[in-house]
Amino acid sequence: MINRELIRIKTVQLTYAYYQNGSKNIESAEKELLFSLSKAYDMYAYLLALIVGITKESRRHLEVAQARAQREGTEMPSQKFAYNRFALQLEENKMLNELMETQKKSWNDNPEFLKKLYLQITESQIYHDYMTDEQDDYAADREVWRKIYRTFIQNNDDLDALLEEESLYWNDDKDIVDTFVLKTIKRFDEKKKASQELLPEYDSEEDKDYARKLFRYAILNADEYQHLMSEASINWDFSRLAYMDIIIMQVAIAEMLSFPSIPINVTINEFVEIAKAYSTPRSGSYINGMLDNIAHHLIETGRLLKRIDYRNDKITQ
Repeated sequence: MINRELIRIKTVQLTYAYYQNGSKNIESAEKELLFSLSKAYDMYAYLLALIVGITKESRRHLEVAQARAQREGTEMPSQKFAYNRFALQLEENKMLNELMETQKKSWNDNPEFLKKLYLQITESQIYHDYMTDEQDDYAADREVWRKIYRTFIQNNDDLDALLEEESLYWNDDKDIVDTFVLKTIKRFDEKKKASQELLPEYDSEEDKDYARKLFRYAILNADEYQHLMSEASINWDFSRLAYMDIIIMQVAIAEMLSFPSIPINVTINEFVEIAKAYSTPRSGSYINGMLDNIAHHLIETGRLLKRIDYRNDKITQ
């Protein structure tokens, strides 16, 4: 689940923190990086568990409605949402239950939030359409939760504030983690029952090594990389460059030089996007130009064994 986009962001953040905290202990900083990445995986499990929490809240409301209907002799309420087959499968999922047991967290600790979110869902057109739809199968049950997640969970200010209270590491990760929760919902298979596999923390050991190496190369070769930036900034005042911009380019150059399988255009594009999100409004275009100049210089001096193919805008080796 922890992909390279997230690793790049975390590496930039932890490299910045490395210089700000003054300790300059690279071993501790590397542990902090890996811990920060692991917390993103914790959020992934916690957001999947939110679906279970809402479903349990639905069953509490159903029990009250059933008791009232029985007392008043009226029609019994529908159990369709409370016993949604996808949500029940997720509730029984072995891997999710193990992850949540390790976290020692439960959505039961946030009853008011669950109640408010559940009521918002039940008042929506998505809920109405689902409850009145004649289609009653696993695919429909799974699809309604995909829609609910995108509409009520993916962009939810109350949830964002709650997550930030739960963990300081969760304030920047949700947009990326949301994409993986939605991917997980889509790949659930009813036949796999409680044994359905969730996304692994890392797709491969290679990605974990990538995180360690990117961070270490960025720190250990900082002087060399900043010298390259200084040389490339002939038309700009390097001394007035935002400190975050320097860090972003430092990590970008580390990736450019140390990972031959990653095309230059991928590196530049990824770090330009990080600059847009985490630095000044003008940083994206500035960093794009600087990194392009540096890449050309490294290629011309034989230090970078990649070449730019302008015919199809691809970087080849």
